[in-house]
Amino acid sequence: MSTLKPGDKAPDFTAENQDGKTVKLSDFKGKKVVLYFYPKDDTSGCTAEACNLRDNYSDLKAKGYEVVGVSIDSVKSHDKFVKKYDLPFTLLADTDKKIVEDYGVWAEKSMYGRKYMGTVRTTFLIDEKGKIEKIIDKVDTKNHTEQII
Repeated sequence: MSTLKPGDKAPDFTAENQDGKTVKLSDFKGKKVVLYFYPKDDTSGCTAEACNLRDNYSDLKAKGYEVVGVSIDSVKSHDKFVKKYDLPFTLLADTDKKIVEDYGVWAEKSMYGRKYMGTVRTTFLIDEKGKIEKIIDKVDTKNHTEQII
């Protein structure tokens, strides 16, 4: 699991978003960032989490947060997910798994007794200077904004 802790500098990254545009963490310097990692587009838990963030997006923006989601899905998959649920924030395609590995959220998981590697649902709150303020590793997908605020 993540060896990052509050107070650490958040690892910078470069990835394509749902529109095929290149996005870097450094693009958000001077802003607070909700960087949330999720396993897969258009699955029940991930959809609940994304829709909770969407429904409370104006509250998050009012508190100065930019929301950025990351999964190992493709740009095309993210584009469909954003359009289907009208998501107002950026989703990054980490197809080479560099970001999930840098943040320590790529780990062994287990479902129905089968072990596999996957993204552990985790949210990092990053301050205006690029430092990690808080790590939420027990994400409540339906009430995630409350956990953030």
